Amino acid sequence: MAEAPVVVKRILHPSPQPSPLGRERELEPFPVSEPAVQVEHLTHRYDDRVALDDVSLAVQPGEVFGLLGPNGSGKTTLFRILCTLVRPTAGAAKVLGADVVGERETVRRAIGVVFQSPSLDKQLTARENLRHHGHLYGLRGAGLRTRIDEVLGAFGLADRADETTGRLSGGTRRRVELAKGMLTRPRVLLMDEPSTGLDPAARIELWRQLRRLCAAEGVTILLTTHLMEEADRCNRLGILDRGRLLACDSPDALKDRIGGDVISMSSDQPEEVRRLLRERLSVESDALDGVVRLERRRGHELVPQLIEAAPGLILSISVGRPTLEDVFVRVTGHRFRDEGSADDALSSRGR
Repeated sequence: MAEAPVVVKRILHPSPQPSPLGRERELEPFPVSEPAVQVEHLTHRYDDRVALDDVSLAVQPGEVFGLLGPNGSGKTTLFRILCTLVRPTAGAAKVLGADVVGERETVRRAIGVVFQSPSLDKQLTARENLRHHGHLYGLRGAGLRTRIDEVLGAFGLADRADETTGRLSGGTRRRVELAKGMLTRPRVLLMDEPSTGLDPAARIELWRQLRRLCAAEGVTILLTTHLMEEADRCNRLGILDRGRLLACDSPDALKDRIGGDVISMSSDQPEEVRRLLRERLSVESDALDGVVRLERRRGHELVPQLIEAAPGLILSISVGRPTLEDVFVRVTGHRFRDEGSADDALSSRGR
C-alpha cells in the first residue's frame, strides 16, 4: 500500500536585505502536521535559580496557545527564549522547524513579536512607527507603503494613521503594536501579556483581531497571560508554576478534570471546619487562605449537611462550576497569585 502524501505549505517571509516588499524569500517547506512551535526539555537558570524546569510543549499551526502563570512562573523567560533574546541553559526550542539558538536569524524572520512594554515611539505617528519597523527588515518604497496601508486598514487604524501615537488611547496603541507585529507577514505571532493596561472593551476588540488573524491569515499565536478570562479564550493552555509545566490542554478539558462542582466555605477556623467535616460526614477538604474547599458532583445537595456539620463556623458558602482558578489550585496546591519573584525582573534585564 502506498504511503499517504505529506501535506506541506510553504512559509514565505520578506527578504532581510533591502528590496521591494513584494520580493519574498522562500524558506524550506514546513509540514502542517508538525508543530509550529516545539519546546523539548527546556531548562533555564538565572545564577542558582531555576526559571524553567524541563518544560516540553507543542503549539499546533493556526491555534491560539496561552501560557498561564503568575509572575515568577517562568512564562516570560520562555517567551524571551522563543523570541531568540535568551539562550536556554538546556533543552531545545524550534519555531517552524528552525532552532531558536542555531538558526536565530531564520526564526526572527518567521515571527512577529508584541512585547508587554510598549515599543512605539510616542512622538511618531502610527504610520511612521510602522515605516521605521519595516526599514529594520529591509523594506522600502511602494511595496512598504502598500503593506502599511494594508495592516492599518486591517486593524481599523486607517483614520488614525497620521496621529502621533502618544495621543492615542491604550487600546488603539495596542492595535498599532499588533499592526507592527504583523507588518512582515509572520506565520507565528508571540505576545507577552497582550491585554496589559486595556479596559474590557479594548480587550474584546483585541481578541476579535486575534481571531481574525487565525481564521483569515492562518497565523499561529502564542501568548503569555496572568488573566483567567484571557486564558479561557485560548484554544489550548499551558499552566506554568515555579518553572514547571503542570498541565496542558484546552480550557474546557482542564476544567472537566475537576469532575464536579466546587464548594467554597469561608471561616475564621478553617482547620476546625475541616476536622468536623471529616469526622461527621467523612468528607475530605482543603484549606487555602481561610477558605475550605472541596469538589462534589451536584454540590448544591451537600450544602445543608455541611452547614449542620459545622454550626456557626461557616461564614459563607458558595457552589459553582469549575474555573481555571480551580484548575490552578488543583494542579499547584495553592491559589493563583503573583509571586513577585525574580523571573520577570531578571529576564527584563536580558540576563
